[in-house]
Amino acid sequence: MYELALKRGTEWLAIGGLRPTRQRVALASLLVGDGEDRHVTAESLFAASTKSGEGVSLATVYNTLRAFCEAGLMQEVVVDGSKSYFDTRMDDHPHFYWEDTCELTDAPVDQLEITRLPDLPAGTEIAKVDVVIRLRKV
Repeated sequence: MYELALKRGTEWLAIGGLRPTRQRVALASLLVGDGEDRHVTAESLFAASTKSGEGVSLATVYNTLRAFCEAGLMQEVVVDGSKSYFDTRMDDHPHFYWEDTCELTDAPVDQLEITRLPDLPAGTEIAKVDVVIRLRKV
């Protein structure tokens, strides 16, 4: 299983045109090694890398996540203007943010309908529309 995770991580880096350094391969393997999509924070990925025995600093995790985003391998989802989650699923889709657990999960894209957006200021274009639906248990 570990070899398959390393292979998937290395192939994922190649898709983004990134050099497969030891740290990048280790983090990529944690993110995509099992073939599942992930929503991680830098801190949660750092904890997973520490648990797996990889010697990767938190600063390296932050820098690597930014490099993955710049390479088009992940997208950043900002919650509350300061909390960043990194998503390996790259298609346009909404998210649920669970306030009680501070967890970000995918919401059903087929149930979301945006029928109209506000008029844009002159000289601008939409770069992206993020939909984060905040939830709390009742």
